[in-house]
Amino acid sequence: MELKYVGARPIVSQHGVSFDKSKPDSYTFLNAAVELLEALSFDEVTDKKVYLHNFSGKDYNGHQLVDLLKKHCADTDEIFASREEETTEMIKKYTHDVERNSRITADERTAWLGNIKTMRDYYLQYTTNENAYRCALKALADKIHSAHIEEVTFSIGRNYGLVVSHLIHVLAEHKPPYDATISFEERDGNSLGILDMNRSKPLGV
Repeated sequence: MELKYVGARPIVSQHGVSFDKSKPDSYTFLNAAVELLEALSFDEVTDKKVYLHNFSGKDYNGHQLVDLLKKHCADTDEIFASREEETTEMIKKYTHDVERNSRITADERTAWLGNIKTMRDYYLQYTTNENAYRCALKALADKIHSAHIEEVTFSIGRNYGLVVSHLIHVLAEHKPPYDATISFEERDGNSLGILDMNRSKPLGV
């Protein structure tokens, strides 16, 4: 199992391959997600309002990211194993759509199908990175829930703010779900984000 950067989600056609910049490679956010997981690894939480200032600022390589994810995510083997099946299903869908496309010529269809086949390894790595990032976000949500943390203040640099904004959606699907909010402010010249769990108790409670 390997984690490495590949790039944005590919858009394959009979003309070649382009990339959807609105769907970046999840590897971009993995380092920040792992740093947040490490920063939230307390032996005992005594304060429900946590100020994360103990970031390592380290850039982990792919092997280190795998090791740290295994430390924090209980189901990494299952998540990483599913990448093959997900990639195969993705290619089957793309292939099916092209084969049923009546608006292209036979030569265009052949070229399109060839381009899809060529991109298999790219699809596989993109899916692997996506699953790894989803694993990290779920682990973050579990940590916050199990420690009954009501508020997390953090620096928004190095993609921390983006990771927490993605975490909002994972918290909404958590069991129990949370309607958490995120806000930003300046303190002593530092740009900070505040994840607020206190104003938004678990839905249904």
